[in-house]
Amino acid sequence: MAHSPSRVFATVSPNAGDVYRDENESVFNRGRKQTRLHAQSNARVVQMTGCAELSSPPDRASVTISVKNSKENVNDVTNSVIRRLEYILQTVRQHDVKEENITVTKHLQREEELFHMQAEVLVVFSDFEKMQQARAVLIEKLDKIVCVGDPYYSHSAECLSLLRRRVCSEAVDNARLKASEVCCILGQALGRPLLVREEESREWTSGQHEMTGSPLTLHQKTATTLVSASSHVFVTFELRPKNNRRKF
Repeated sequence: MAHSPSRVFATVSPNAGDVYRDENESVFNRGRKQTRLHAQSNARVVQMTGCAELSSPPDRASVTISVKNSKENVNDVTNSVIRRLEYILQTVRQHDVKEENITVTKHLQREEELFHMQAEVLVVFSDFEKMQQARAVLIEKLDKIVCVGDPYYSHSAECLSLLRRRVCSEAVDNARLKASEVCCILGQALGRPLLVREEESREWTSGQHEMTGSPLTLHQKTATTLVSASSHVFVTFELRPKNNRRKF
C-alpha cells in the first residue's frame, strides 16, 4: 500500500479549549466538529484526519465442468454421462473441495431418434493450486465430450468484510500517527481517542488487463480481479501534558 506524503499542521486556539486541528480540513467541516467539541466540556484535544487504501486478491475460483452426449438408447446416454460425472465428482473431492461447494445439474431430452443428456458441475475452490491440479487431471483423463471451463475468480463476502475492516483500522492508525507527531512538536502527550468517525469509504475493482496475443499467467489472472478499498476517518484524541502521559 502506498501512502501519499503526510502534511501535518496544527494551530492553537485557547478559546476553544486548547484544540489542535488538522488544517487540511475545510472551514465548513471544522465548524461542524467545533460544535461537537464544545459538548465535550472544552476538553484539551487534538483532531486529525486519516486515510488508507488497501487491495485484496480473490479468495475463491469457480470452475464449470460439463458433460454432453447423444445416443439412440436412453440407458446408453445416461450411463455414459453418469460414469464421467462420477469421475469428475471423485476428482474434485480428492482435491479437498467440500460438498457445499459442489453444485450438480442434469438435463435429459429427446429429439427425434436421439436422446441428449447434459450434466454440469459447478465447483468453487478456495485453494487455487489444487484447483489447477484438479483441472489438469480432468483435462488429461477425460475425453472430448467433457468440457473443463476456465476459472472465474471472485471475492467471498467474508473476504470483502475483512478488507473493509482492515482499511478502516489502517486509516485510524494513520490519524493516530499524525496526532502523535503533532504532540511531539508541541511537547504534549497523546491520550485516548474520544471520537472516531468514518467520513468516506470507497471500493473498486482494479488489476492488470490481458495484452493482445499474450495469455495471462495464473498470477496475472488473479490480479485482474483485485478489489481495492479506501477509507477516510476523522478522529479526536485527548491531549495530556507530557508529565501526565498514560499508555493506551
